[in-house]
Amino acid sequence: MKQSYCKYILGLLLFGSNGIVASYIALSSCEIVLLRTLTGSLLLIVLFFAGRGKLTYYQHKKPFLWLMISGVAMGASWLFLYEAYARIGVSISSLLYYCGPAIVMALSPLLFKEKLTVFKCTGFLSVFIGAFLISGNAFGGSSDIFGVFCGLLSAVMYSLMVIFNKKAKAITGLENAALQLIISFLTVAVFVGIKQGFIIEIPADSILPILILGLLNTGIGCYFYFSSIGNLPVQTVAVCGYLEPLSAVLFSVLLLGERLLPLQIIGAIMILGGAVFGECTGGRKTSERNKKERNSGIYN
Repeated sequence: MKQSYCKYILGLLLFGSNGIVASYIALSSCEIVLLRTLTGSLLLIVLFFAGRGKLTYYQHKKPFLWLMISGVAMGASWLFLYEAYARIGVSISSLLYYCGPAIVMALSPLLFKEKLTVFKCTGFLSVFIGAFLISGNAFGGSSDIFGVFCGLLSAVMYSLMVIFNKKAKAITGLENAALQLIISFLTVAVFVGIKQGFIIEIPADSILPILILGLLNTGIGCYFYFSSIGNLPVQTVAVCGYLEPLSAVLFSVLLLGERLLPLQIIGAIMILGGAVFGECTGGRKTSERNKKERNSGIYN
């Protein structure tokens, strides 16, 4: 569990810097996502076979179907998210994107039979209010309604990605991450091919940030992320997942000069406080229950 927590948090911090790296790439949002998923997929394929990994997905037809749906949802969520980045900024887009965990947490008792504890509900309520305070300016002050709409759609696709990946329990680790990203790439490739074709002119000064975004943030980040969430409760994934938009906001303020209003600062504090409270309070019972579930085969 400790190793899974560490990998999950590192993956979130890498994802939190995506918007910063993407701001240095002089391409359209869909072209950035296409190159990101392509380079990330190639890296994970190399790592998988270099580590002498064995493909098992064909032995698990139903989990592979769930993984395919999850990969399509991930590709769609990134397309919407990067369009929102370009239209309404990194900080607001990231926090709209992370309405997704709210959907996951709301559905987890029905889909995964996980109990919502009072402490986690309290922490989640704080996180939800914080996200509302931060993103409220996007609804009230932005003239780009389509950008806000893209941010919200990215959240819906995010929730589908997490839910269906959680169902694909039989496919784990690097194989899970590689297949997920390959399917995501194919989804984005179909969209870009229909929209504009595959002729992309890449400026010389965009090559390095493209490689960083694809290899480090996407390849390594996806491995950390998808090799850990299968071993963590859904509510933990949802609540701690807010570290990604919080880090994205901090990075955008410090590195891009984006401005946060006083209410948005309060919202950021509530997000961090709610995540910590939801995780740390009542942790012993949660840990004991998770241990029993892993021993009984519920977790991978």
